[in-house]
Amino acid sequence: MDTVSVIAASGLQSRMQALDLVANNLANATTGGFKLDQEFYSLFTAADDESEDGFATRLPLIEKQWTDFSQGVLAPTGSPLDFAISGKGFFAVKGRSGTLYTRNGSFQLSTTGQLTTAEGYEVLDTKGQPIQTNSAASVEVGSDGTVTQSGTNIGQIQVAAFADPSILQKAGNSYFSVGKDANPTPATGATVQQGRIENSNVAPAEFAVRLVDLMRQFEMLQKAITISTDMNKQALTEVARVSGSA
Repeated sequence: MDTVSVIAASGLQSRMQALDLVANNLANATTGGFKLDQEFYSLFTAADDESEDGFATRLPLIEKQWTDFSQGVLAPTGSPLDFAISGKGFFAVKGRSGTLYTRNGSFQLSTTGQLTTAEGYEVLDTKGQPIQTNSAASVEVGSDGTVTQSGTNIGQIQVAAFADPSILQKAGNSYFSVGKDANPTPATGATVQQGRIENSNVAPAEFAVRLVDLMRQFEMLQKAITISTDMNKQALTEVARVSGSA
């Protein structure tokens, strides 16, 4: 394959990966607590790919993706079981395979009175235990996450922070997991706001424009491959014609 086609094909691959990221961001523009993903590009040089002038072809490649943990808008809902974190930190919940972390504080009460996520994961307190309500009385939560019911303290919602958020791995649209060696610490400077939900930090208009731009780039790279292929075919035809007339 000629150099133009190789570069264009590499560009197509990276644009396909970028399209997946952008499409997923747009699909979760209304998912509470969702954090958008971005791509990190680098130039890859094949060890055995060197042109006649001694210069190697450098190909675009998405080396990795990273998550933007910037805070979304804290929207009021009026529901006493909706909570949002202002500042850095994550709610800790008991997932199927261990502790998960989320910024989506749309909680509910289970049939047994435990505070859970919409998926049924138990919300954990600062001791790593589920928060259990005691009656049908309304739940009140202070800015530090302290949960009271009828004036009685029944626990404190755990708000965990990580010195390096990049260790968090997505485990669903609004959940994150960490390795066994990770040591979360209590979030400092963060406050819990009752009756609010943190919206996704995706700006739909921005990513809609990016989606259109990526699709146009994809089409241009496809045309580049087509043109290069046609040129190669024409070159072979001319060579065969000259050889036949010799």
